[in-house]
Amino acid sequence: MSSVDPANDPSAAPEPSGWQPELEELRLRHEQSVALGGAEAVARHHAQGRLTIRERIGGLVDEGSFQEVGRLTEQGRYEHGKLSGVTPAPYVMGLAAVAGRPVAVGGEDFTIRGGTSWSGDRKKGGQGGFVEDLAHQYRIPLVNLIDGAGGSVTSIQKRGHSVFPGVHGFEQSVRLMGEVPVVCAVLGTAAGGPAGRAILSHWSVMVKGTSQVFAAGPPVVERSLGQKITKEELGGAAIAVDLAGTIDQVVDTEQECFALIRRYLGYMPQNVWELPPMERNGDPVDRCEDGLRDIVPRNRRRPYDMRRIVRWIADRDSVMELQPGFGKAVITSLARMNGRVVGIVANNPMVYGGAIDVKGARKQTHFVELCDCFHIPIIFLVDVPGFMVGRDAEAAATLREGMRSVYVSLQATVPMYTVVIRKCYGMAGMGATDKNGLDLKIAWPSAEWGSLPIEGGVAAAFRKEIAAAPDPKAREAEIEAKLRASASPFATAEAFGVEEIIDPRETRPYLCRFIDAAQSRLATTVGPKPKYGVRP
Repeated sequence: MSSVDPANDPSAAPEPSGWQPELEELRLRHEQSVALGGAEAVARHHAQGRLTIRERIGGLVDEGSFQEVGRLTEQGRYEHGKLSGVTPAPYVMGLAAVAGRPVAVGGEDFTIRGGTSWSGDRKKGGQGGFVEDLAHQYRIPLVNLIDGAGGSVTSIQKRGHSVFPGVHGFEQSVRLMGEVPVVCAVLGTAAGGPAGRAILSHWSVMVKGTSQVFAAGPPVVERSLGQKITKEELGGAAIAVDLAGTIDQVVDTEQECFALIRRYLGYMPQNVWELPPMERNGDPVDRCEDGLRDIVPRNRRRPYDMRRIVRWIADRDSVMELQPGFGKAVITSLARMNGRVVGIVANNPMVYGGAIDVKGARKQTHFVELCDCFHIPIIFLVDVPGFMVGRDAEAAATLREGMRSVYVSLQATVPMYTVVIRKCYGMAGMGATDKNGLDLKIAWPSAEWGSLPIEGGVAAAFRKEIAAAPDPKAREAEIEAKLRASASPFATAEAFGVEEIIDPRETRPYLCRFIDAAQSRLATTVGPKPKYGVRP
């Protein structure tokens, strides 16, 4: 046996130094992954006015912060046992930062198979994918950039059998609704699973003209119902945002979409175990706007601009209205008071006189749940004559949806503050009070309240007396005037039935003091387990 060391044997064949071949293959795989579906596919995508998934992530997150996960998830092509090229999986995702705070972000790559689902040992994105696990495990917000149609019947051919719905289900998607902020942007056509994920979010946005969302697309609709319809007619912004409220917001460009996402996340905590971030902008706590004094007309039937009241009360330039095109009788906004995040629910007297219809009730319910989940105090600016009435309102189940909003308000645990601007009547008014908390009610001198507005209430309660009078209209007006004198807010204040009547100009400093004082209460309600989540 030779005693020569092989490492010192000059006759031995030299071994390759380092890992250059493997590193070269890694470089090639990364290069082709970044190329997405190839130059032609990317050009077609751009021609439709849409950005690629990598451009979208780059436009959304802090520069240089994206750490991709799964770049080698792909289908390799080989010649003579050597890699010749790859087709990347149609999903890009990873860890990034927005305004310096970590987020999980991912989205479909439409340039590869139209962003349809890819099967591998583990899913990168979609429901049950790595990006959802990342948000869950690290307790960080999730941003879904949706541009795909989900599964395809061709999967039956690949597997050789069909599978039950939910093999890649929404379990993690639902869990996240009670753990971290979930934001979804529909940036193309979303159907099937991706459309479902768009709904399973706390807030969603789409782009006018280039985005659509629906359960199934025009071919399925035509086959099932015989209706020939375009994608835009079926699930464009006019339907999804304004009519149905399926998606919360619409913008004109993808760049506007990214800016809005960044702004929304600025109001949110990282998770339900933390408080929302504080951000003061120098707006004085004791600022009193003179315009508040006379903004409410003495004529009780005349409307006024409630959004102006919201802007004057909140920190300057801090108001972000959610769902502005849906349920317009109710205005829901995130804002700041002395730098602290608050939710504002305001009745809109310019729509139905402030009466809550079925859409307004749905909107209010979701918003109160959102604020309660993420430890955001709620301010109610109340001018509500009640729920919308009439045959159409009853047929639309306004009463059921309205009582759901009352139910959710009574279940909420965050501090709530009631500011009665003008009318506060009936069950709708009840849903704007903190019955299980401090029940602090502040009123302006223009305020009035009761179980029913005096006008309709008199007509019902004194129907026989009015009908028997020589002049029924005069008698009705006489009774109304008498009752209205007893309904003065000052009379209720004398009995401590309302905690305070204030000069409208003092609304901001008054609220700021209570919101500041409530921070200890909010901090001590952040427990070790997630709160009940927000329903889609």
